[in-house]
Amino acid sequence: MVRAIVLQHVDREGPGLIADLCVARGLAVDVLRLDQGIAVPPALTAGELLVVMGGAMGVGEAGDPRYPFLALEIELLRKVLAHRQPVLGICLGAQLLAHAAGSRVYPNRRRDGSGVLRPVPEVGFGEVRLLHSDEEPALAGLPTKIPVLHWHGDTFDLPEGAERIAESDACANQAFRIGRRAFGLQFHVETDAELVRAWAREDAAFAASALGPQGPATITAMSDAATAVMRKLGERLVDNILGEMLA
Repeated sequence: MVRAIVLQHVDREGPGLIADLCVARGLAVDVLRLDQGIAVPPALTAGELLVVMGGAMGVGEAGDPRYPFLALEIELLRKVLAHRQPVLGICLGAQLLAHAAGSRVYPNRRRDGSGVLRPVPEVGFGEVRLLHSDEEPALAGLPTKIPVLHWHGDTFDLPEGAERIAESDACANQAFRIGRRAFGLQFHVETDAELVRAWAREDAAFAASALGPQGPATITAMSDAATAVMRKLGERLVDNILGEMLA
């Protein structure tokens, strides 16, 4: 049986519908709670695919003793890419994947009216534009824009040899693929309303930094309706990606 190895960094960022879709395809799912001291696998074996989830920490903290797993994940991802093994990175996972592929990860910034570069955290429900959807199998059956949940302050350069497959106005590199079997999604579609409310509550300061003082309340109020709309298209996207990873 093919097994999905899920690397989870914090309690509130589990695999959600990604795990559901893996099970529907007959895969075993093994969630490794790195934040609880579970070791990062040194390598993938035959019949395994890797899913790397999000988290509040960043690639720049790979040397921080609070997060000893980050450097080990980067080494694992380098091996996975070198052996063309299947991998999906979500948010922080996408940043780690881009970094392992040789790209720079840094705060997402834009110039204001005075030409000064200022941080632009991207938080809350929004859309991404899908690129090359007429020829990209991972985007089959999807419209040119899909609803997603944003929750990040960093971005990354597109890795050499990668193809950008989604973008937004605030952040160009929203999704990419490297070869046939490696994918990174900067955004979230795996979450449900309960988890979104937990994020808005537990990460309220970050949400407020992007959306203002009412940001957490706005996200909470939207959570049921927005995640219901997001789920169907998110399932299609993730299932397409799993199909490519398993091909």
